This record gives sequence, structure tokens and C-alpha cells, in this order.
Amino acid sequence: MPKRGKRYKEALGSYEKQTTYEVPEAMDLVVKTSKAKFDETIEAHIRLGVDGRHADQQVRGAIVLPHGTGKSKKVLVFAKGEKASEAEAAGAEFVGAEEMAQKIQSEGWFDFDVVIATPDMMGVVGRLGKLLGPKGLMPNPKSGTVTMDVTKVIQEVKAGKVEYRLDKTNIIHTPIGKASFGAGKLAENFNALMDAIIKAKPSAAKGQYLKSVTIASTMGPGVKVNAQKLG
Repeated sequence: MPKRGKRYKEALGSYEKQTTYEVPEAMDLVVKTSKAKFDETIEAHIRLGVDGRHADQQVRGAIVLPHGTGKSKKVLVFAKGEKASEAEAAGAEFVGAEEMAQKIQSEGWFDFDVVIATPDMMGVVGRLGKLLGPKGLMPNPKSGTVTMDVTKVIQEVKAGKVEYRLDKTNIIHTPIGKASFGAGKLAENFNALMDAIIKAKPSAAKGQYLKSVTIASTMGPGVKVNAQKLG
């Protein structure tokens, strides 16, 4: 168990850790307990009542948050010819094909946050699965990152598009903004994310879908949200 600092302990003492809060109050608390000297990222942690080991219970998708994430994302696009030119014009930081794959494989290069690929490039990108997959960077049609419409997807990423997907413990971890956004904007981002996750509920999921929902800043303690009021 890591040793907690003074700011963390002070934040923890400012509210009831076991209480579940309505969304507006939870957002207000997470902003108030964000005590670091930098603008902390606020993340939502959603435990779902599904078993992600089964393909028909996977939950994955993407959404453009109303107020973005507060972070500028570097985009790598795997494309050739006209689509490569289109990606460059749309503002992608890195565009290429086999040479980009080689750079990742031989140099361990990961100076990017999102990977987009045209369908014809998936033969090249597929060989990077073991490198990109564990980092959550593998392009996927469900999240819209395997597409011919590279301009649209790049614009969405730049506007604050986030992916959500289950980890091995059936929890989704997704940023919903920065502490500087304030409670109101964070609540709007959070509600947009939760609406998308609720709509993505697999038909094979049985019983309680939203097991628990917690929000937390980078350095702060978790604040529990009343999941029963969310859907």
C-alpha cells in the first residue's frame, strides 16, 4: 500500500468516502479534492456487470465529449497516397505506412496518443498487435479508428473524442476532463460518457449492469457516484 501524502489525507477527510453522491455533488467534490500544483485529469472508473471474456459481453466504443478532455492528442495515421495527404491536411502529427510500423517495432517508438488506419493498411498494422494492443492503441472498427474517412476521425480526436473499453477486471477507465473545467462541464462530459456506455449494454448482459461508478483526480481519492440514478 503506497504511503499517502498530506494533501491526499486532507482531501480524504473532507467527505464521506463510503457515501455515494449525485452527479453534481460528486463533481463538485472531485474538483475540491484536487489539490495538486498542476491541472489534474479527472477520470471515471465504471465497473460493469458483464464478463468481458465473452465476445457477446464486450463493451467498447468512442464518444466526443462535449467539452473535450483538456489534453492535446498526437495522432498517428497509417495510410498511403491520397488518404495520407488527407490525414496530413487534417492535422495528424504522424502519417505513414510500413516505415511507421518499422519505427515502432525497431525503436520502441510510441510518441502518439491515438492510432488511425485505413482498412487497406490493417495488414501492416495487424503485425503490431502485441505492441499496440496492451497500450490500448490498436485501431478498431468499433471505435471508429479503422476508417476511410480519416479527416472526420482526426477532427473528432482533436475535438475530444475518447475511447472506452473494458479492462481484464470488467472496469472502464476514461478521462472526462481537467479539474480546471469546473464541476458543471465535468458533469456534462460525464453524463455524455455514461449515456454512451448505457446504450452500449450488451444484450447478453444479465442482472445489474452498472455495478459501481467512481470519479477521481490524478492525485486525489475516489468519489463514489450513485450508479442507481444513472440508468
